[in-house]
Amino acid sequence: MAGAREDGVPAPAGRDPDEAALPTERSPRTILVTLLLGLFTVNVTVTILAVSIPRISGDLGASQSTLTWVVSGPILAFGIIGPAVGKLGDLWGQRKVFLLGLAGAAVSAAASAVAWSAGSLIAFRVLAAAQGAATGPASFALIALVFPASRRVRALGWWSMVAAGGPVVGVVIGGPLVATLGWRAIFAGQVPLVLAALVVAAKVLPETPRRRVGAFDWGGAGLLALSATPLLVALNLAPGRGWSDPWVVALLVVAPLATVGFLVHEGRTPAPLLPPRYLRRRGFALPILMLGLMNAAYMGSFVLTPLLMQNVLGFDETRTGLVSTARPLAFAVTGPLAAVVVARLGERSTGVLGAVALVASMGVMATIGAGTATGVIVVGLALAGVAMGISNPAMSSTVAHSVDEADLGVAGAAQQMVVQVGVTFGIQLLQTVQQAREGAVGLEGSYAQAYLAAAVLAGLCVVVAAGVHRSTAPGSRHPDPVEGADVVDAELAGVPVPSGGLAAPQPTLSD
Repeated sequence: MAGAREDGVPAPAGRDPDEAALPTERSPRTILVTLLLGLFTVNVTVTILAVSIPRISGDLGASQSTLTWVVSGPILAFGIIGPAVGKLGDLWGQRKVFLLGLAGAAVSAAASAVAWSAGSLIAFRVLAAAQGAATGPASFALIALVFPASRRVRALGWWSMVAAGGPVVGVVIGGPLVATLGWRAIFAGQVPLVLAALVVAAKVLPETPRRRVGAFDWGGAGLLALSATPLLVALNLAPGRGWSDPWVVALLVVAPLATVGFLVHEGRTPAPLLPPRYLRRRGFALPILMLGLMNAAYMGSFVLTPLLMQNVLGFDETRTGLVSTARPLAFAVTGPLAAVVVARLGERSTGVLGAVALVASMGVMATIGAGTATGVIVVGLALAGVAMGISNPAMSSTVAHSVDEADLGVAGAAQQMVVQVGVTFGIQLLQTVQQAREGAVGLEGSYAQAYLAAAVLAGLCVVVAAGVHRSTAPGSRHPDPVEGADVVDAELAGVPVPSGGLAAPQPTLSD
């Protein structure tokens, strides 16, 4: 890695924004297409069964509430395992971890095709997501390394479209595919696609330098899983058991205690899973928090929408899938154009604009009832696609700019974890609101109130986005150094710090 010391910490000198951190024989565009192919083949099936839960419930003889974990379980695993494999990518090399993730996903897909019960299907889908989780952080790190900073937002626009859009496409095409081929055939067909992506990736992807110091933080990985899992399980159990149920209360107590334990542990261990100094950087913490909140509203509402269209509007699975294409299509159009928006407005204003669009989307969806025209639904879904299409690349680019190159895998994994936990939280929260309010306001009204809850989450995104540092000046082609670099971070990176502080911000140590 150019400009890096043996221990993997970037040298203090800045880098020309037109220079890639990892020169390669293959063109960056070829590497990007290869990464997106592998990422899509893995994550498209994370949510592909969302609109077919009633059908699978009858096939396997399980309740729809239980089968919800066919969707939320893999999403949770995708995020929780992410930091671990992100760290392994920094230690072992991103190419190796990406290939291992693809291979594991192929095996788990084959197992899912022969699942014999709801429990086995959920277990195989969670295992597939845990293995496929390696593709997210590894692809994020490779893109950040092979593309110069001046072209990174556009590349991450495509990455965001596939990373977030793949599961959305799975929701859209899930109904028609299951109705036509059956859910087992979907996973059987996924196996050769993932294997093909594996072969191409093995030939195209470059290896990244391995970090020569630091051991894997098993304690941090365990505490991190213990921080998120109990909360999400409690949200799943509460509608049926009640919020005062001892198990629900115990789970809600364990989650924050484990979070505190994780933060304390990370501050003491010599090789943390997530270096605590990054959590003090606005360019790292706030964009990740915003993406988590946005995806909670975005995917929570998207899993809710097919149920609304089928249970309230009387749509069949095929019509539900066709109408739902409005969201991924809007995402597909706006995602790659995010670089243009960021160049004109800057990351902060772009994030605020996307959050406002998401609030508007949830407001439109809250008005849908039995007599609502299909066009209104399309507008509501398209607004959400536009919101995520312009916000994701801007926030992802800010995250990449805020960490050392040796920790890009960790940064991508942290972002993936918060996003996927947000997704799972949003799914469980909105379904909890809908189920809890149905008896009081009726079926149609319960969906409206669930969308209003999503609008509140989107409103929080506006507040968080307003606090994000602007790392690209409006009308500028290159990222600007961020003001207020942390002196402690500079000392950790080996940059001499005068008694009066840093004379000028360091590009690789942005706050």
